[in-house]
Amino acid sequence: MGVKSKAAVAIVVLLLFLGSLWLQGGLDYQWDACLKGYNQQNTHHQLHNSSAVDGAAEVPLVLEGCPGQTFQVSRLVSHLLAAPAYTSDVLLQPYLSSWDELVRFMEALGPMVGLISKEIQSKTSVIRQLALLAEKNPEAELDPDVLSVNTESPEAGTESNVKPTQHTGAYHSVRSMISVELNRGVVDFNHHTESGCRTLLRLHRALLWLKLFLEKLAETPVTGRLRSPSELCREAYQSTLANYHTWFVRRAAELAFIAMPERTFFFRLVCVENQEELSAVLNKAVQAIGEVYDRTQKALEENGMLDLP
Repeated sequence: MGVKSKAAVAIVVLLLFLGSLWLQGGLDYQWDACLKGYNQQNTHHQLHNSSAVDGAAEVPLVLEGCPGQTFQVSRLVSHLLAAPAYTSDVLLQPYLSSWDELVRFMEALGPMVGLISKEIQSKTSVIRQLALLAEKNPEAELDPDVLSVNTESPEAGTESNVKPTQHTGAYHSVRSMISVELNRGVVDFNHHTESGCRTLLRLHRALLWLKLFLEKLAETPVTGRLRSPSELCREAYQSTLANYHTWFVRRAAELAFIAMPERTFFFRLVCVENQEELSAVLNKAVQAIGEVYDRTQKALEENGMLDLP
C-alpha cells in the first residue's frame, strides 16, 4: 500500500473515531482525558405558493414529497411544525422525529458528514430510553409551574391538536423533562451525567449549526457567485459547534466539510430545479427550525442549563 493510500485510510479511521465524539459535551472532556492519559433520482418537486388575491393573506408554502429520496424535507417540516406546544413548550416526540429526518439529511451528504449523524442517533436514543424508563417508574411529580404552562390556552390565532391532559408525561415535552429531572436530582451542573437535559443541550447546539447552514444555503446574492455548500457549512460550524470543540476536532471537521457535495446535489435532494426553488423550500424549513430552537433555548436558559458539562 502506497504512502498516499495509507494516509487516506488513516484519515478515515480518525474521522470514524471523531464522529463518535462529535456531540459529546464531552468532546473536549473526553479528548482532554485521552491527552492526560497519554501526557437519487431527480424527479420534479412541485411548490404551491399562492399569491395574495385582492388583499387576501398569502397561502403558506406547501411542500410535497420528493420521490426517490430517503430524506424528505416535507416530512422534516411536518415534524417541526408539530413540535411547538402552547406558548413556550416543545413536544419531544415530534422534536426527536425531526432529528430522525435530519439524520437522513446528513447521511445523504456522504460518509464523512454522515459520521456525525451516528452520534446524533445515540443522543436521540438516550432521551427515548429515558422516556420509556420514566413510563415504567413514574416516581417523580411534575412541577406545578410546568403544568400551568402546558395547560395554557394556545396563542391567539393558533391551534393545537394536543389536549392539556396529554401534557403530563415526564418526558412528554422539553419543559416536563426539565422539571422531572431537576426534581429527581439527575441533572448535575458541575459534572458530566447522561441526563436528558444534558443530551438535549448537545442536540440543541447541533440544531443551530444545521439551521445556520440551511439558512446560508438558501441565500441568493444579488450580485456575485453562489458560495459552495462546503464553504457555507464550514462557516456555520465555526460560529456554532466549533465553540465547544478542541483544535484537533475542529481540524477534523474541516476534512469532513471538504467532502461536502456541490450545490446541484441539493437541488436533486429536495427535487427542485434552481436556486430560487431551493431557497423557497429551505426557508420554510429554517423558519420551522427557528421556532423550535428558540423555544428550547428559552427553556434551557430559564433553568440555567446552557452550559451543562
